Amino acid sequence: MTNSSLSLPAFKEYELIDCGDGYKLERYGQYIISRPEPQAIWKKNLKKEEWDAKANAHFQRNKADINSNKEDAGNWIRKDEMPDNWFLNYDYQGMSLKFKLALTAFKHLGIFPEQAVNWNYILDNKKIINQQRVLNLFAYTGGASLAAKFAGGDVVHVDAVKKAIDWASENQQLSGLHDIRWIVEDAMIYARREITRGKQYAAIILDPPAYGRGPKGEKWLLEEQLDELIAMCAKLLYPRNSMFIINLYSMGYSALVLETIMKTHFKSLKNYEFGDLYIQDSFGKKLPTGIYFRFIL
Repeated sequence: MTNSSLSLPAFKEYELIDCGDGYKLERYGQYIISRPEPQAIWKKNLKKEEWDAKANAHFQRNKADINSNKEDAGNWIRKDEMPDNWFLNYDYQGMSLKFKLALTAFKHLGIFPEQAVNWNYILDNKKIINQQRVLNLFAYTGGASLAAKFAGGDVVHVDAVKKAIDWASENQQLSGLHDIRWIVEDAMIYARREITRGKQYAAIILDPPAYGRGPKGEKWLLEEQLDELIAMCAKLLYPRNSMFIINLYSMGYSALVLETIMKTHFKSLKNYEFGDLYIQDSFGKKLPTGIYFRFIL
């Protein structure tokens, strides 16, 4: 058992420049983005004029949403040179991934750079998944799916949002990969169906949000359904020679909560890692980006 924080690995095309006062300033390739970050409750290091001068695009929250405490609603204010789409490369030990980025209506860009620690983990343990079945639930735009495919896995990518699936498919093509299987489905429904079919996987990757909706309006609430989902994953994962990775972004949950849930359903666990994910800015401030739990059986 290892309880430790994991920081962003070497990522040439990404940098957290500064964070504070509820915002973060990041470089993605040649463009610098300013957007809300509720965990950054300390003060910024850069002055407002410096921050504004650097940013090619700034996400401004709607006043009504600020008052109602909604975190993600708002609009982008961009400088003339800021395009609708651009691209980002990630390289590690011969693995080369390419992502399309965009300024979405909910402040996201199409990538979570801190997840590079798990892309590396997947490649470092490629013997586990080479020519084996891999299930990626809540898979978004597919960073982990691409890494698993590069490692030789037979990847099933499940997300409830068709637009996210299409975006992930573009990233697959940009990365020179092929044959990932795309499933537009609610994660809980898909997991139940796979159990009924008697299917199992050499690796399961989960990145569930705090809340969400399935393609047919199915409701997902992390605090109500996570325990059941992990119980199903315990049935879907090979009992030996297998890999499991989960991340949570919900504020307020300790990594110990995740450890307790995991050990409840994977009772023979001895060697595993869990803790906080974080990114350090150029001034040395550590920005938490979620919690993780992962293991190899």
